[in-house]
Amino acid sequence: MDRRLAGIVTPSIEGLGFELVRIRLMSGKRTTLQIMAERPEGGIEVEDCARISRTVSAVLDVEDPIAGEYALEVSSPGIDRPLTRLKDFERYQGYDVRIEATELIDGRRKFRGILEGVENNEVLITIPEGTIGLDFDLIADAKLVLTDDLIAESLAARRADGFEPGELDGFDEIETDTEDETDTDTIDMGEDRK
Repeated sequence: MDRRLAGIVTPSIEGLGFELVRIRLMSGKRTTLQIMAERPEGGIEVEDCARISRTVSAVLDVEDPIAGEYALEVSSPGIDRPLTRLKDFERYQGYDVRIEATELIDGRRKFRGILEGVENNEVLITIPEGTIGLDFDLIADAKLVLTDDLIAESLAARRADGFEPGELDGFDEIETDTEDETDTDTIDMGEDRK
Protein backbone atom coordinates (compact mmCIF):
# COMPACT_ATOMS: atom_id res chain seq x y z
CA MET A 1 0.00 0.00 0.00
CA ASP A 2 2.86 2.40 0.82
CA ARG A 3 4.31 1.92 -2.69
CA ARG A 4 0.93 2.59 -4.27
CA LEU A 5 0.49 5.75 -2.19
CA ALA A 6 4.03 6.87 -3.08
CA GLY A 7 3.17 6.47 -6.76
CA ILE A 8 0.10 8.66 -6.30
CA VAL A 9 1.68 11.52 -4.29
CA THR A 10 5.28 11.65 -5.60
CA PRO A 11 4.50 13.60 -8.82
CA SER A 12 2.69 16.31 -6.82
CA ILE A 13 5.47 16.56 -4.23
CA GLU A 14 8.15 16.75 -6.95
CA GLY A 15 6.04 19.31 -8.81
CA LEU A 16 6.39 21.58 -5.76
CA GLY A 17 10.19 21.15 -5.85
CA PHE A 18 10.54 18.59 -3.04
CA GLU A 19 11.44 14.92 -2.77
CA LEU A 20 9.54 12.19 -0.98
CA VAL A 21 11.73 10.69 1.73
CA ARG A 22 9.23 8.24 3.19
CA ILE A 23 5.51 7.50 3.20
CA ARG A 24 3.79 5.22 5.71
CA LEU A 25 0.17 4.36 6.31
CA MET A 26 -0.09 3.53 10.00
CA SER A 27 -3.12 2.09 11.70
CA GLY A 28 -4.04 2.00 15.34
CA LYS A 29 -6.56 4.02 17.31
CA ARG A 30 -6.41 6.45 14.44
CA THR A 31 -5.22 5.72 10.89
CA THR A 32 -2.46 8.14 9.87
CA LEU A 33 -0.78 8.73 6.54
CA GLN A 34 2.70 10.03 7.36
CA ILE A 35 4.69 11.75 4.63
CA MET A 36 8.30 12.89 5.07
CA ALA A 37 9.68 15.22 2.42
CA GLU A 38 12.56 17.62 1.87
CA ARG A 39 14.19 19.82 -0.74
CA PRO A 40 16.65 18.02 -3.06
CA GLU A 41 19.54 19.72 -1.24
CA GLY A 42 17.97 18.88 2.15
CA GLY A 43 15.83 20.79 4.61
CA ILE A 44 12.21 21.85 4.71
CA GLU A 45 10.25 24.56 6.52
CA VAL A 46 6.86 24.47 8.24
CA GLU A 47 5.28 26.50 5.42
CA ASP A 48 6.59 23.95 2.89
CA CYS A 49 4.96 21.12 4.84
CA ALA A 50 1.66 23.01 4.79
CA ARG A 51 1.92 23.49 0.98
CA ILE A 52 2.66 19.82 0.47
CA SER A 53 -0.22 18.87 2.76
CA ARG A 54 -2.72 20.98 0.81
CA THR A 55 -1.51 19.67 -2.56
CA VAL A 56 -1.35 16.01 -1.55
CA SER A 57 -4.73 16.29 0.17
CA ALA A 58 -6.35 17.41 -3.07
CA VAL A 59 -4.74 14.53 -5.00
CA LEU A 60 -5.86 11.99 -2.40
CA ASP A 61 -9.40 13.36 -2.50
CA VAL A 62 -9.53 12.60 -6.23
CA GLU A 63 -7.71 9.23 -6.15
CA ASP A 64 -9.38 8.08 -2.88
CA PRO A 65 -6.89 5.21 -2.22
CA ILE A 66 -7.52 4.89 1.54
CA ALA A 67 -10.74 3.44 2.89
CA GLY A 68 -12.24 5.21 5.90
CA GLU A 69 -11.04 8.23 7.85
CA TYR A 70 -7.39 9.04 8.33
CA ALA A 71 -5.13 11.88 9.44
CA LEU A 72 -2.54 13.30 7.04
CA GLU A 73 0.81 14.30 8.57
CA VAL A 74 3.54 15.99 6.55
CA SER A 75 6.91 16.54 8.21
CA SER A 76 10.65 16.82 7.75
CA PRO A 77 12.77 13.68 8.16
CA GLY A 78 14.24 15.11 11.39
CA ILE A 79 17.79 14.95 12.72
CA ASP A 80 17.84 11.18 13.22
CA ARG A 81 16.25 10.75 9.84
CA PRO A 82 15.33 7.56 8.07
CA LEU A 83 17.61 6.59 5.19
CA THR A 84 15.39 5.36 2.37
CA ARG A 85 17.25 6.10 -0.87
CA LEU A 86 20.74 5.14 -2.07
CA LYS A 87 21.63 8.83 -2.19
CA ASP A 88 20.83 9.09 1.55
CA PHE A 89 23.45 6.42 2.29
CA GLU A 90 26.00 8.34 0.18
CA ARG A 91 25.13 11.72 1.67
CA TYR A 92 25.46 10.59 5.31
CA GLN A 93 28.71 8.69 4.91
CA GLY A 94 30.70 8.80 8.17
CA TYR A 95 27.64 8.91 10.43
CA ASP A 96 26.50 6.37 12.99
CA VAL A 97 23.62 4.36 11.52
CA ARG A 98 21.21 1.60 12.53
CA ILE A 99 20.07 -0.79 9.79
CA GLU A 100 17.56 -3.64 9.85
CA ALA A 101 17.48 -6.19 7.04
CA THR A 102 14.44 -7.99 5.63
CA GLU A 103 16.16 -11.34 6.14
CA LEU A 104 19.03 -12.83 8.10
CA ILE A 105 22.48 -11.84 6.85
CA ASP A 106 25.30 -13.83 8.45
CA GLY A 107 22.89 -14.87 11.20
CA ARG A 108 21.57 -11.41 12.07
CA ARG A 109 19.09 -8.78 10.91
CA LYS A 110 20.17 -5.70 12.87
CA PHE A 111 23.39 -3.79 12.31
CA ARG A 112 24.80 -0.66 13.92
CA GLY A 113 27.97 1.03 12.80
CA ILE A 114 29.55 3.80 10.77
CA LEU A 115 28.11 4.34 7.32
CA GLU A 116 30.83 4.06 4.66
CA GLY A 117 28.78 4.97 1.60
CA VAL A 118 27.52 2.94 -1.35
CA GLU A 119 29.25 0.64 -3.81
CA ASN A 120 27.15 -0.60 -6.71
CA ASN A 121 23.85 -1.55 -5.01
CA GLU A 122 25.42 -2.27 -1.61
CA VAL A 123 25.37 -0.09 1.48
CA LEU A 124 28.74 -0.25 3.22
CA ILE A 125 28.81 -0.14 7.01
CA THR A 126 31.68 -0.62 9.44
CA ILE A 127 30.67 -2.77 12.40
CA PRO A 128 32.99 -4.17 15.11
CA GLU A 129 33.76 -7.21 12.91
CA GLY A 130 34.83 -5.03 9.96
CA THR A 131 33.27 -3.34 6.92
CA ILE A 132 30.43 -5.23 5.28
CA GLY A 133 28.17 -4.59 2.30
CA LEU A 134 24.40 -4.92 2.64
CA ASP A 135 22.32 -5.26 -0.52
CA PHE A 136 20.13 -2.14 -0.66
CA ASP A 137 17.11 -4.23 -1.69
CA LEU A 138 17.41 -6.23 1.57
CA ILE A 139 17.24 -3.16 3.83
CA ALA A 140 13.88 -2.95 5.62
CA ASP A 141 14.67 0.06 7.80
CA ALA A 142 17.64 2.38 8.28
CA LYS A 143 18.13 5.59 10.21
CA LEU A 144 20.80 7.84 11.58
CA VAL A 145 21.59 7.38 15.26
CA LEU A 146 21.07 10.54 17.31
CA THR A 147 24.50 11.51 18.63
CA ASP A 148 25.97 14.70 20.09
CA ASP A 149 27.99 15.21 16.89
CA LEU A 150 24.86 14.88 14.71
CA ILE A 151 22.97 17.38 16.88
CA ALA A 152 25.89 19.85 16.86
CA GLU A 153 26.24 19.61 13.07
CA SER A 154 22.50 20.09 12.58
CA LEU A 155 22.50 23.20 14.79
CA ALA A 156 25.54 24.60 12.95
CA ALA A 157 23.79 24.11 9.61
CA ARG A 158 20.62 25.80 10.89
CA ARG A 159 22.65 28.75 12.23
CA ALA A 160 24.33 29.08 8.83
CA ASP A 161 20.80 29.40 7.39
CA GLY A 162 20.05 32.25 9.84
CA PHE A 163 18.23 30.26 12.54
CA GLU A 164 18.93 31.07 16.17
CA PRO A 165 18.08 28.56 18.91
CA GLY A 166 14.94 29.63 20.73
CA GLU A 167 13.29 31.08 17.64
CA LEU A 168 9.97 29.58 16.67
CA ASP A 169 9.31 31.45 13.43
CA GLY A 170 6.68 29.69 11.40
CA PHE A 171 5.20 27.77 14.33
CA ASP A 172 1.88 29.60 14.35
CA GLU A 173 -0.45 26.79 15.31
CA ILE A 174 0.54 24.60 18.22
CA GLU A 175 -2.07 22.48 19.90
CA THR A 176 -1.91 20.07 22.79
CA ASP A 177 -3.13 16.57 22.01
CA THR A 178 -4.54 14.91 25.12
CA GLU A 179 -6.46 12.15 23.39
CA ASP A 180 -4.12 9.47 24.77
CA GLU A 181 -4.00 11.09 28.22
CA THR A 182 -0.44 12.38 27.75
CA ASP A 183 0.50 15.98 27.14
CA THR A 184 2.46 16.31 23.93
CA ASP A 185 2.78 19.37 21.75
CA THR A 186 2.08 18.78 18.08
CA ILE A 187 2.06 20.94 15.02
CA ASP A 188 -0.98 20.17 12.91
CA MET A 189 0.15 20.10 9.28
CA GLY A 190 -2.87 18.40 7.88
CA GLU A 191 -6.38 17.54 8.68
CA ASP A 192 -8.52 14.52 9.25
CA ARG A 193 -9.53 13.13 5.90
CA LYS A 194 -12.83 11.63 4.70
